[in-house]
Amino acid sequence: MQKEFWLERWQREETGFHEGVVNAYLKQFWHELHCAHGSGVFVPLCGKSVDMQWLREQGHPVVGVELSEIAAQAFFKENNYTPTNTADDRFEHYEANGIHIICGDFFDLRRGDLAGVKAVYDRASMVALPPEMRLQYAQHLLNILPQQARILLIAFDYPQAEMQGPPFALASAEVEALYREHADIRLLAQVDVLAQNPRFQQRGLSRLQESIYLLTLRV
Repeated sequence: MQKEFWLERWQREETGFHEGVVNAYLKQFWHELHCAHGSGVFVPLCGKSVDMQWLREQGHPVVGVELSEIAAQAFFKENNYTPTNTADDRFEHYEANGIHIICGDFFDLRRGDLAGVKAVYDRASMVALPPEMRLQYAQHLLNILPQQARILLIAFDYPQAEMQGPPFALASAEVEALYREHADIRLLAQVDVLAQNPRFQQRGLSRLQESIYLLTLRV
């Protein structure tokens, strides 16, 4: 999937993936990560998610990465922050109140960009990518994260043939295949949510589950 797809979605304000409220699973399961106060949290493909503000309120500095400057600027405006804006050879940076959004390509991130990060919150990143990109995504994430970091991963699972993503289906078997060599994987919950999502019913889905995983990277 090309970068232009997501940039155009933000330009056209086609952002149905933006929840606008704090994710219920984040609030329910965040404590499972045992993330100490003051430890950094990384939010890949963060958009303008209000989950970043919630994480900051729990005492965590937040680093997000996002392709669209429209999304980054909207986050700070909607939360009444005036960010500092700097640039380097890879990224534009927006930062205020302990929240730092890096504008650019996730695959250009380096380990040093995530210094201090102890946890990852992935609600809309892995499922935004088609299957052919996920191995590259997972390998790069593993390469740039500190040792023993923990990942809270929220995934959709449905018959992929019934709907064109995004969000794309991400089954437990694929999560295992991508991460089991490098992380301990624990399924925290699996919830049937089709009845609560009429827009997905209208798109033809016969089954829709949300799965919440805790991944703990090994040394």
